[in-house]
Amino acid sequence: MKRRSVRTRGAVTAGAGLVMLAAAALALPSASAAPGDDIPDPMTAVNAGQLATTLDDDLGSATAGSYYDPQERALVVNVTDEETADRVREAGGRPRVVKHSLASLDEARATLKDQAAIPGTAWAMDPRTNQVVVTADSSVTAENMRRLDTVVSSLGDRATVRRSAGTLRPLIAGGDAIWGAQARCSLGFNVLQDGEPYFLTAGHCTQLVESWSDARGGSEVALTEASSFPGDDYGLARYTADIAHPSAVNLYNGGVQEISEVGTAIVGQQVRRSGSTTGLHEGVVTAVNATVNYAEGTVEGLIATTVCAEAGDSGGPLFAGNTGLGLTSGGSGDCTSGGETFYQPLTEALEATGTELG
Repeated sequence: MKRRSVRTRGAVTAGAGLVMLAAAALALPSASAAPGDDIPDPMTAVNAGQLATTLDDDLGSATAGSYYDPQERALVVNVTDEETADRVREAGGRPRVVKHSLASLDEARATLKDQAAIPGTAWAMDPRTNQVVVTADSSVTAENMRRLDTVVSSLGDRATVRRSAGTLRPLIAGGDAIWGAQARCSLGFNVLQDGEPYFLTAGHCTQLVESWSDARGGSEVALTEASSFPGDDYGLARYTADIAHPSAVNLYNGGVQEISEVGTAIVGQQVRRSGSTTGLHEGVVTAVNATVNYAEGTVEGLIATTVCAEAGDSGGPLFAGNTGLGLTSGGSGDCTSGGETFYQPLTEALEATGTELG
């Protein structure tokens, strides 16, 4: 897991979130469990994510990514040799022999970072194609596009490039939800540290806002305590008002989804996102460990999805059933024509801030 510096304001404690956008309770999968322990076959996407995390710890770079096959209800793990394939089978996964190793794909990503970190671009390893998929949005100029094409061509069939009609941006704007003087965002998850209530949201939101309200022009309900952006995209705010902070997500239909687990997203997983601008939307995870080059700076290690989002949805929760997965960072497109979005993994935000859901 990458480490980033976290800007703090005062002591960083943990906490809860606003009533309007609910939270989740911490139950991290055990990293010490033996591969395949308690993993059913066929398995759910959450089970597959747990097994993928265990295999990553045990096999490391011997695998070349993994994804969930919802039709077969199985974890598919890319490998480059039969010995690793046997170990994947023993653990409960389904091995798939591919051309490019993880080391080779990581080398391609490093080349992109060194030579093509152009604002308006993003890239992630797609385990289903065994390639690094590079996206260039509509803001990339013809000159920069030629530069990007040259770099991608030098990587051979390890990488491919596609254009996006939208513009990659952090999703921040004015409106309703959690308010500051400079921005309006969405609450992610309510969290606790030493029993004290805080909430997590996007770091590009807490960088702009010190004092938060639950209504435009309303009284203060929370103060920003920590921010990390760019590099990562998470922020922590401490409740200063005595308000409820349930471990649930607003479904924008009069109901809520209780959150009782924390999980790791996996490619192919069906997910939902809640946000104060566009409400509830769903889609599929398309990549993990994605890199996005916003105009404000580069953010790495993100979850990429087909879920749409718009300005003001920033910081809102990504989840699957009762499992919290991430915080809305940014994306391109909208919820009318469609788009793609990126999320800060929740596990990393919790660890970095020393908090737990509750």
